[in-house]
Amino acid sequence: MLIIYIVFPISCRTAKSVADKDSAAKRKPENIIAENQQPVNYSEQSSWLLGYFNVGQLKSKPHSDWFYKGYDDYQANPDIMKSLSEIGKDGLSIKIVMGTWCPDSRREVPRFMKVLDIWKFPAEFLTFIGVDNGKLSPIGGYEVLEIHRVPTFIIYKNNLEAGRIIENPATSLEQDMVNILRGMNNNK
Repeated sequence: MLIIYIVFPISCRTAKSVADKDSAAKRKPENIIAENQQPVNYSEQSSWLLGYFNVGQLKSKPHSDWFYKGYDDYQANPDIMKSLSEIGKDGLSIKIVMGTWCPDSRREVPRFMKVLDIWKFPAEFLTFIGVDNGKLSPIGGYEVLEIHRVPTFIIYKNNLEAGRIIENPATSLEQDMVNILRGMNNNK
């Protein structure tokens, strides 16, 4: 049993620390239960979004519960959003690599989308890529992204990678974006 536990990753990272395991055991289940409805088991492969998908799929069942809760609950810092709004969007594109099975992705992606919406970032320059729990995706050329943890937000300027926010922001999503776009931080 121990070998199975070590070989098969059960988190968004490749490995978890003991502290992470202990704190995860104390948390409440993250699945949201609607009235007269069974909880969604996001570890079930049938609920995963794999390959390219669009934000509309996150806004639909079974993902809409966690997406809208995270989106509505997140309060972006208005001062940092003002700084972000002063940065031009010309030449920018963003890839969001996530696993719908991953609690970190279910927490950070809705928050990131709220920041982008407040900033009025154009949706046509966003690419969503869904991965399985081995961080693999069925799209050609995916391996060059070198994804080891999810979510990973890759920010490009003129088709060159400017920086990444990996799994959790170093400061906040909006501050990390400002830092990357001003060339102060490469969170790779």
